[in-house]
Amino acid sequence: MPAKNQLVLASGSPRRRQLLAEAGITFELAQSGVEEKRWPQEHACDYALRMARAKAEAVSTRVAPAIVLGADTVVECAGEILEKPVDAADAQRMLAILSGRRHIVITAFALARDGKVIEADAVESAVFFRPLSDAEIREYVATGEPFDKAGAYGIQGAGGAFISRVEGPRDNVMGLPVRNVLAALARHGIAKLS
Repeated sequence: MPAKNQLVLASGSPRRRQLLAEAGITFELAQSGVEEKRWPQEHACDYALRMARAKAEAVSTRVAPAIVLGADTVVECAGEILEKPVDAADAQRMLAILSGRRHIVITAFALARDGKVIEADAVESAVFFRPLSDAEIREYVATGEPFDKAGAYGIQGAGGAFISRVEGPRDNVMGLPVRNVLAALARHGIAKLS
């Protein structure tokens, strides 16, 4: 049975696992099984928070009394929410939208225990893309990197070369605002390894 001060990460994201491990946090993994589906007219921040909360709640009912961390990342550009691309054409469309423009990356996180959210927050970073050529977009999509990422790029991979500037936490763009998450975990009795 999980301990009260044990952390479970409700995510399949290798980037979230890496960021949490590098921060010195010990955790177990569990998939939430929550379907990521945006409601009509739902704002990006509301969507990210709802998904993070739903993931944390779903897993926390199975691993009580452990604390569960759920997270969700949403990319918004000019009022359009760019989720994970469904295919190569969709990835190319998203990257063409981001080319030469500023967009917002919102990562929401939620902590839950016994099926109830005990804390939730959302962090925004502004990301600026340099202009991209059609050939650059096609070559990047051909690498396969865009397919499991909101907005069809990874800042920590080859997609990082498209970015001219980031305002706000860079790890937030990767999928977890580590400083904010660590502070929230500490408030609930989970500290990093010394």
